Amino acid sequence: MRRTAWRIFPAAASIAAFAPVAEAQTVATAPGQLPPVTVTSPDRAPPRRAKPSQRPRHVAAGRKPAALQPTQPTAASDGITGGSVTVSASDLQPTAASARPISGDEVNARPVSRVGEVLEAVPGLIVTQHSGEGKANQYFLRGFNLDHGTDLAITVDGMPVNMPTHGHGQGYADINFLIPELIRSMDVRKGPYYADKGDFASAGAVDINYLNGLPRNIAELTVGSFGYQRAMAASSAKAGDGTLLAAFEANKYNGPWDVPDDIRKLNGVLRYSQGTTTDGFSLTAMAYSNGWNSTDQVAQRAIDQGLIDRYGSLDPTDGGTSSRFSLSGNWAQSSDYGQSKLNAYVIRSSLQLYNDFTYFLDDPVNGDQFSQTDRRTVYGLDASHAFDLRFAGVDTQTRVGVQTRYDDINVGLFKTAQREILSTVRNDQVQEGSVALWADSTARWTDWLRTTVGIREDYFAGHVLSDTPQNSGNAQAAMTSPKAGIVLGPWSRTEFYGNAGFGLHSNDIRGATITVDPNDKMTPLDRVPLLMRSKGAELGIRTRAIDGLTSSLAVFVLDFDSELLFVGDAGTTEPSRPSRRVGVEWTNQYKLLPWMSFDFDLAYTRARFMDVDPAGNFIPGAPAWVASGGVTFGRDTGWFGSLRARYFGPRPLIEDDSVRSLSSFIVNARAGYKFDNGMRLQLDVLNLFNAQTNQIEYYYLSRLPGEPIDGVADRHVHPAEPLAVRLTLAATF
Repeated sequence: MRRTAWRIFPAAASIAAFAPVAEAQTVATAPGQLPPVTVTSPDRAPPRRAKPSQRPRHVAAGRKPAALQPTQPTAASDGITGGSVTVSASDLQPTAASARPISGDEVNARPVSRVGEVLEAVPGLIVTQHSGEGKANQYFLRGFNLDHGTDLAITVDGMPVNMPTHGHGQGYADINFLIPELIRSMDVRKGPYYADKGDFASAGAVDINYLNGLPRNIAELTVGSFGYQRAMAASSAKAGDGTLLAAFEANKYNGPWDVPDDIRKLNGVLRYSQGTTTDGFSLTAMAYSNGWNSTDQVAQRAIDQGLIDRYGSLDPTDGGTSSRFSLSGNWAQSSDYGQSKLNAYVIRSSLQLYNDFTYFLDDPVNGDQFSQTDRRTVYGLDASHAFDLRFAGVDTQTRVGVQTRYDDINVGLFKTAQREILSTVRNDQVQEGSVALWADSTARWTDWLRTTVGIREDYFAGHVLSDTPQNSGNAQAAMTSPKAGIVLGPWSRTEFYGNAGFGLHSNDIRGATITVDPNDKMTPLDRVPLLMRSKGAELGIRTRAIDGLTSSLAVFVLDFDSELLFVGDAGTTEPSRPSRRVGVEWTNQYKLLPWMSFDFDLAYTRARFMDVDPAGNFIPGAPAWVASGGVTFGRDTGWFGSLRARYFGPRPLIEDDSVRSLSSFIVNARAGYKFDNGMRLQLDVLNLFNAQTNQIEYYYLSRLPGEPIDGVADRHVHPAEPLAVRLTLAATF
């Protein structure tokens, strides 16, 4: 019988009311981009096999070219509005209707329960959690259960957050080190249409950019329900010819759980910068440490039978520790020859997790808790150059770039009981590297026609030294990915977009060298390709025909040849099936008054396996409907606030759609007052209507004491936190 790894699919710090900035900077826009925005400077299946329909499975600026000067040498028209904004070479590329820059003000105006939810400013993106708050979030976008980051590429100041060949899942993306008040902007792009984006970016990419300085120092203190405490301070000052920025955050939180989360987070940033983002440099050091307990998803029958309550735990020793330290540098220079950019970084990270998802299914005596460890050092470089050419009477801008990354990893999987190691499933030393060469060229053929063609070549290689010698070895693969885009307009402040491209998804390199099951060291297993192909296309429209309203509509298709995965909890690899997602996204931002704005996003995706299988063709955990919206109001002083709602539709939990998750509808609110002296008082109310729903739902086999030895198929849920309040007192000085 065909062996398939089935994912476990989930169901479903107080942030400042403003993002302080040091200097005003305009996000450049060209025809085909958003109107100008001014911003300031389980996871995996357990080793035991279930029935096919019940197996749990988790399834990543330079000189403005003369070619693109619609108005005057120092500014470019935004195309839709007719206004002009400062531009940089890298900004003058055709984009898709789904692409969008988001300002730090917009991000920080949202009341959120956890730091990862700031990413829900990305239209159509759901960010949730099924475990302790120190672990990476669960992401959903464009009909994907993205696990802990697979196929959603996230960067912070040019440093990749996604981790390949990770102990807890391919593309693991933990952004708990993020300090939201430092965010200058988030650049959002979706689909495999961009030559400068490669691995983990097939569904989308989010580039988070930090500020270089603050106009005023900040100090914040937040207290709230369930033991929530957060202190944050940030300051910047002139230092020689540049600016020195320092920020520090400390966070404690227990949550509503019977076994308190006992979050203990420390976080810091130190940055020195000179010049601007187009002519200057910055050096940044970051440090993050966290420890926590976790109430993982629990069997619904345990709640129904009264064995535990809704916020109870079936293994009180689950939890983990993590840390991240990084040093990075960014450099940019503009000249008559174009613009050059260089980003280099080194990251040292570690994670140790203790999870128990099946209780007594595999080991009726000691239980099924296991530990996953990941310790790595990452080195990387990203360099690019943009220049202008006039070819056959057509003005063009060309970009070329190189990206390289090297991960030195120790990754392990162990069977444990109450955090004590019982045995080693596998322990590997992995060296994995990649290099990519990319180029794209934008041509403005007429005032209403602009095209981009691009190409990317990725090469991956690495070595696995396993404690099971048969699973050691080398692997390498290369893949070429062409891209293309077109922008038509503007007509009546409306533009039309078309995009298409090929992308890729890397698999855990241990799956490319494996030969035997590490559990018994004997059962033969097939190796999987190191790289897998994705391909997608999108048609869209963006309009500002109504004053103050920016509305976009995008229709997309995204195919994967196979979502082949390394099953981290089992230490094995098994193939999934080819899939297709077809969907539509509608995004709206409406500036009703200078001090009040509305937004509304709606997305629908039809996600299906493309082959024929008696199990069914529904993709477990794939959301169909996602919606969010809200109102934000406030001036520089006086009353401010926000009211936000998010709908996360039901998902199939098995392939025949006979078991479905609940939907969730959660409303968060904020109200506060900014005083003339720089003080701010703010109240956040989370889950305003105390919705009794779940953050996450799975369907798989588990066994409670006294149950049949083969286990019971059941829903496994992680409930949404109940109504909670958080009060923030902040000062700027």
